[in-house]
Amino acid sequence: MNNDRILTVFDQAAARVAGAVAQIDGGRLTGAREGQYSFDVAADDAACEVLLEAGFGVYSEESGSHSPERDLIVVLDPVDGSTNAARGLPWFSTSFCAVDSEGMRAALVLNLASNKAYRAVRGGGATVDGRPLTPPTGGDRGRGSGPSEQQSLGEATVGLTYIPPRHLGWRQYRVLGSIALDMCAVAEGVLDAYIDCTNEGHSTWDYLGAALVCAEAGVAMGEAWGRPLLPDDLTERRYPVVAATAPLLDEALVQRRTFGADDPAAIGAGAAKGRH
Repeated sequence: MNNDRILTVFDQAAARVAGAVAQIDGGRLTGAREGQYSFDVAADDAACEVLLEAGFGVYSEESGSHSPERDLIVVLDPVDGSTNAARGLPWFSTSFCAVDSEGMRAALVLNLASNKAYRAVRGGGATVDGRPLTPPTGGDRGRGSGPSEQQSLGEATVGLTYIPPRHLGWRQYRVLGSIALDMCAVAEGVLDAYIDCTNEGHSTWDYLGAALVCAEAGVAMGEAWGRPLLPDDLTERRYPVVAATAPLLDEALVQRRTFGADDPAAIGAGAAKGRH
């Protein structure tokens, strides 16, 4: 399957997700799992139907693994930022990342409130609403055309998930509630960095789509404990840290490593899942 076809299927699945989320019923919880809303399940059903029919395997937050023997596995978060969606805060998204034997291949992160779409293809660049996202070059650039040129944490505006036990040296911070959109905001130059400050880390469905957007936009990326962001086992959790530039990433990682588990192996796949 070529990359254009992958992205076309993602667009079709995202449209189905948007239709399901538009039927939000005031944020009714399913009771099946902590923090799971009825629209999470409806969105998952809609996306999985499209993806499986198109020939993908799926690994989804809401329903787990489907057809894992297939060559292309879509790591899916039907609604990232479910609490925002339930409360009417316009920062929630759907995230798709196709993974093959070589790694992350194609991705779509769609803001379900604004319809802003981030797309990326391995080796083919990243876009927002069709506009290329490009690395900083040292010249003048418009806001939103790609990562900022920020070098210093002390001058940076940083997105966070959860509040760390102490101030990490940023100039300003935002806790917005959708890691996929937070990371894409770094790729776009709206935020300078993002730091996962949780105790339990994030699942691959939360961030892989945005990670490919960031990689193709030239964002510097790391993990709090030095592990690859794409684990061999998709069920393992990670602590993503991304920044507009390498010096900013280095500083953010140093600060992030001042708190949390000393032994990252102890906090792997078995950690309790946090929903947002």
